[in-house]
Amino acid sequence: MGTMDFKTDPSAVTINLLLIVHPEEAASKQKGPREGQTEGSRSPGLQDDGNGNSRSESPQQRALEGQQVSREPCKQAEAVTPYSSKGTQVTVEVHPKDSPPQLFKKLSFGKGPRRLPSLSGQDNRAFQRTEAPRPPGGKDLHAYPWDRSSLKSMPVDLQQFEKLDAYALKVNVRSSVEELVRALLKQAHTDLEKVRAIWMWICHHIEYDVVGYHNKSQLSCRPIDVLQTGKSICEGYAGLFEHMCSLAGIQCMKLFGYSKGYGYKLGQTFSGDSDHAWNAVYLDGRWHLLDSTWGSGSVDDSFTKFTFRYNEFYFLTHPALFINNHFPDNSNWQLLKPALTLKDFENNILHNSNFYTLGLLAAHPGTAVIQTVNGKASVSVECRPATLFTFKLQGAEQQGLLTLKKQGMKLDVYPQQTGRQTLQIFAKPSRASDGVYQCVLEYAVECAAADEAVRLPRELHQPVGPSWFSERQGFLRPSHPEPVVHTNDGRCALTFSMGRELSVLASLHGGGGGSLPEELGRRHVMQVRRGNQLQLQVHLPRAGTFVLKIYAKKKSDPGNYDYIFNYLLSCLNAAAQWPPFPQSYSGWRQEWEVVEPLSGVLPAGRTVRFRLRVQGVAKVLVQAGDCCPLTLSRGLWEGSCSTAGCSEVFVMVHENANHSFYSHVLKYQVESQ
Repeated sequence: MGTMDFKTDPSAVTINLLLIVHPEEAASKQKGPREGQTEGSRSPGLQDDGNGNSRSESPQQRALEGQQVSREPCKQAEAVTPYSSKGTQVTVEVHPKDSPPQLFKKLSFGKGPRRLPSLSGQDNRAFQRTEAPRPPGGKDLHAYPWDRSSLKSMPVDLQQFEKLDAYALKVNVRSSVEELVRALLKQAHTDLEKVRAIWMWICHHIEYDVVGYHNKSQLSCRPIDVLQTGKSICEGYAGLFEHMCSLAGIQCMKLFGYSKGYGYKLGQTFSGDSDHAWNAVYLDGRWHLLDSTWGSGSVDDSFTKFTFRYNEFYFLTHPALFINNHFPDNSNWQLLKPALTLKDFENNILHNSNFYTLGLLAAHPGTAVIQTVNGKASVSVECRPATLFTFKLQGAEQQGLLTLKKQGMKLDVYPQQTGRQTLQIFAKPSRASDGVYQCVLEYAVECAAADEAVRLPRELHQPVGPSWFSERQGFLRPSHPEPVVHTNDGRCALTFSMGRELSVLASLHGGGGGSLPEELGRRHVMQVRRGNQLQLQVHLPRAGTFVLKIYAKKKSDPGNYDYIFNYLLSCLNAAAQWPPFPQSYSGWRQEWEVVEPLSGVLPAGRTVRFRLRVQGVAKVLVQAGDCCPLTLSRGLWEGSCSTAGCSEVFVMVHENANHSFYSHVLKYQVESQ
């Protein structure tokens, strides 16, 4: 620093200057280049079939989160002018001689002619002087953990931004950063509006430079280069954002740190150079965080193609949520009280933006790596709206029980192999019955010893058991609210309250020892309707673990039954063995009931008693070797029939006394003699 004297000349002007000189080369070495990418799921989505189930969707896009970068330096940004020339270059801060040092606009000088853009007067009324950025203080700090009141760090009404957002998206200025800011500020007046317009423009006009990422010789982070090429990496995004804010009179900082982004591995540690860059802006008397790189889009799995995919979550994100995947070099820029340690950042479970935008609130446990206890690991999620969930353990939707709660879900997984395994949890809004499940959580499950006694049938669908979803479909007040039903003798009965307009279909599946044929699986479940009460009587064919699947549709609908939910039925009694119920035909009504015999297989050469509750018919008879009419007594059709000399027995009804036509409604098998 010092006073500069110029030689006397008739055309010369003497200027006293206080100079602070920043060599560009030194500045570039002080911070190596960072790399970070837009946020999103690193896993393929799951396509829902419309019945609460899911199927895998081929991966289309991958998040650009936090890929570690080469330490080759980016080209450094000029402070104001877009003019570039070859030769030695320094950045000079110009101050009045006797004034204390403050941060004014920087002017970049180099060899050769130089034209500086006018930043005052009639043509630059939109621009303001940027005050010196102040470090974050006490009023900037947010209470940690998150108070759940808002995803933003300040009140933001996105509806009020609709016109501004639409305007910013249409601005097409590439000549200079100054001209771009001037165009954006024609519709942006408050500081918040200015930041919003700059954010929207960058997120929708600057694409991630996947070529430059792989080939650093073609990479530039200078704001003018980022603007004119329309692409860069995270440092270029953050540098352009900072420069545009400065021109708009907004205090803005470019921050560096670690990120849990693309290439992040569960439970990994962070060391060495930072891998990402983002920004902080000063609005309404306090600092706020945002990441325009992660707000702009995503790349594919091979990291070769970028797709614009706007992400509102990273605009003025609440610091307690931002810290989940952004860890600044300077802990003051966490804007949290108390600040998180790097070890906690490494150990904490990663909640990506989908987690919060879907209305999820918290996940337990909160660590990325969880240990099994007696072969089981448990996870739960809290949420505000009714949300559908599913999961994958090592890429397969098996060996787990997921139950939906009104404000979340609970998941128990039973790994069948020891070692570390990846557990992914997916979610989607309940209203999007045909939408795609988004990955919201990933855990690393450490299994020391597998519980081989737990073998869940592959036919089991997630979620398991009754829930708000089955209630929404009409199954109210279940007698068994838990997903697993244990039976000692192989028999059980489940009841629900439901409307008479619903038609129900239920079937039994799995059980080990060979799958049950579909028709036989239906015959091991018998329905009994009494008014608004539905009872499902189940007789298991043998000991084991079975799946009871329940389908329904409106009686007036001509289409197929929709899958609603399923139970897991378990019987450990090896002596349990039950034949199927009698086979029913289309003429059998759901409100009718078989009192006896319930077994669909009758003993040979015996007299068998029949008792049936069949309303609204004129006659009922049993056809074996002979036809045996039943007698109506106190609401029951009763009578006996011999099975001698026959292999099948039929129950027939005569619905209209004026006609002689009988309908077959039930069929029994007779044991071989």
